[in-house]
Amino acid sequence: MGSDAAAAVTLPEWASTPCIMGIDEAGRGPVLGPMVYGCLYCARSYEKTLSTLNFADSKTLKEEKREELFESLKADQSIGWAVDVIDPRELSAKMLRKHKINLNEISHDSASGLVKRVLNMGVLLAEVYVDTVGDPEKYRVKLSERFPSIKFVVAKKADSLYPVVSGASIAAKVTRDRALREWVLDETYKDIGRKFGSGYPGDPDTKAWLEQHKHRVFGFPSLVRFSWGTCNSYFKDGVEVLWEADRDEEDIGSSNGKRQLKLSNFGVTTSKKKKEEEVESSGKGRCKFFETRQLEQLADF
Repeated sequence: MGSDAAAAVTLPEWASTPCIMGIDEAGRGPVLGPMVYGCLYCARSYEKTLSTLNFADSKTLKEEKREELFESLKADQSIGWAVDVIDPRELSAKMLRKHKINLNEISHDSASGLVKRVLNMGVLLAEVYVDTVGDPEKYRVKLSERFPSIKFVVAKKADSLYPVVSGASIAAKVTRDRALREWVLDETYKDIGRKFGSGYPGDPDTKAWLEQHKHRVFGFPSLVRFSWGTCNSYFKDGVEVLWEADRDEEDIGSSNGKRQLKLSNFGVTTSKKKKEEEVESSGKGRCKFFETRQLEQLADF
């Protein structure tokens, strides 16, 4: 009983008995692709059987084994599962906004969202086991305050301690791997490559891909998490940003009216590169980022 079909499926009888659920994530560290939170739930009475299904921390399993276990849990009518796929653009937007939302908070909200989703389906959740993000006790208290009727167990390495979390780990990892493998790049210009590796900053394929696909003004394709510190080293020669809206805002609050806010190391052109970049920013097709995003220069708004 997966997340996509759950709303249309009649709940099995076991869902109205006390149930347990595990929550884990995949893709917290990579600079490419989505972060995925997954959950697996079943009747408490099924817990002993669950421990015989050979679920394990997904990071300790080969891809073929993870795929095999994922297919088996999907076919098991005594198990339910769901995933939350968080787009890299959403991660970057939240982490780079003026009032930043850090990765821990994004993670906590995703886990809470899965609990709420399963409860709203009518599943009688009694216990939830969570692989921690941040301090385990603070996280447990936070979840308990949101869902006082549920007993929460939050622990480090929960994916290797509790089979129900191991199963959630597999659902999350396989979903992320498939998402990355099948990712439809918004930027479809002919020279873009798909050999981007695992997405982890230390992966040679990932590093080579980032180097090949950086742009001095627009940064990276939307597959990349711009908010990751990993990106900074690729833009030592990037164009400095002077955002007009931020400049105007600073002018209003500045005593001398001359202060300008620099948001990042690439974006709108500076005078040094003005002539060169004006050609690209004209919207006439010289810049592939304008072409692929179908951006045009507008005189009136």
